[in-house]
Order: sequence, then structure tokens, then C-alpha cells
Amino acid sequence: MTVNKSKSAFRTIAELAEELGVATHVLRFWETKFEQIKPMKRAGGRRYYRPDDVELIKAIKSYLYDKRYTIEGVQKLFKEKGLKAILGDEIQKDFFAEAPQEVELNQSSRDILNSIKSSLEDIKSNLLKNL
Repeated sequence: MTVNKSKSAFRTIAELAEELGVATHVLRFWETKFEQIKPMKRAGGRRYYRPDDVELIKAIKSYLYDKRYTIEGVQKLFKEKGLKAILGDEIQKDFFAEAPQEVELNQSSRDILNSIKSSLEDIKSNLLKNL
């Protein structure tokens, strides 16, 4: 099921497990052992791993499988040195910190968005009345 995604794309647990060659339950277990792993969770508990999560998990796998550290050893390493010292300055940056690019909309697109905005405002108003 190999899926070619860009490096900046979010990954599901199945995609990440396949990419790393580990089982999904291993990733869930690592989440319980490493507080730094915090995938986004959507409705139903579906996990989406950010690019920073992927880099962190790759590093954890490398320490555990290649360098033969124990889980406790990796936890101690992270605590003593910090993630940035181990993974570089890019880790744990705010994925959404970059300013969005301006988008030019034609009049038709503006009209559609204004209609949606109006509908949402009506829904909000009705919901607030029913509270």
C-alpha cells in the first residue's frame, strides 16, 4: 500500500507504520512511553502524525533498533539533552506558524464564500437560541 506523500503531509498510523517497518501497536505503545509524541486525533480517535512527529519517531526507532538503546535510555537522553539537541532546530516548530499566502478570489468565489459564511452565522445564531 505504499503511498508517496510529500514530507509535509500528515500521516495516518498505518502509513507511518508501513514507512518505518513497525506494527501500528508499536507506535501506540511508543506514544505511552514518550510524551513528546503527540499526534493529532480526529473524531473516533484517528491519529494523524505531523512531519515533526514523523522525524521524532524515526529518531526513536533509530535509537531503539539501530543503536540498541532501551526505552528508558532514550527517555533519559531526551530529558538530559532535549529534543532540539538530538533532532535539530527544526523539530517541534509550529507547523502553522508560517503566514498563509494571499489568495486571489474571483467574484463568483467571493459570492460562494459569503453565502457559506451567512449560512454558518445563521446556524450559530440558531444554536445559541437553543442553549
